[in-house]
Amino acid sequence: MARGRPREEGIDDAVREAVRALLTESGYQRCTIDAVAARAGVGKAAVYRRWRSKAELVFAAVIHPVELEPPEDTGSLRGDVAAVLGVIQSSLDGPEVKSALPSLLADVRADPALEARFGEAFLGRERGYLVLMLERAVVRGELSRRPDPALVHSILLGPVLTWLHLFTEKPPSGGLAASLASPLHAAVVALGA
Repeated sequence: MARGRPREEGIDDAVREAVRALLTESGYQRCTIDAVAARAGVGKAAVYRRWRSKAELVFAAVIHPVELEPPEDTGSLRGDVAAVLGVIQSSLDGPEVKSALPSLLADVRADPALEARFGEAFLGRERGYLVLMLERAVVRGELSRRPDPALVHSILLGPVLTWLHLFTEKPPSGGLAASLASPLHAAVVALGA
């Protein structure tokens, strides 16, 4: 028999929507757990049962949830790299992310316990996602060995993050992910040689 209160349907969606609305209206600093709970019409305990901190809540609401769908298998490493770049770009693009990311990362870096949980919950799962893509490439013979997922993660994430959050130029006419796919594919192949 299950113990405790069952999770109510719709709370997760209401909380995520409240986070997005508060970030748009008042920014990261004023997007508190109290404000999110009030906006979503739930108690603070319901929020804390799902997310342990404001940083984890905001990341899960506007970038990606803890659980990730397996990466698309396009049939080639180059296609998979392009697809993953598209996922990264869509995760990091948008006004809520632009508003929250600098302060969210500062909060994570300032708290060693939060940084460790964040690394396990989000970065670890992102790297596990990439391991699936890399292992497929090894099986297909496109890589002789699986490169370090942390290096591949930084190679794919870095350029997208830099373009979307540091540059003011519009993305290349062919699209950012498509423009980065060939050079970053070559970098991943070099690491797996």
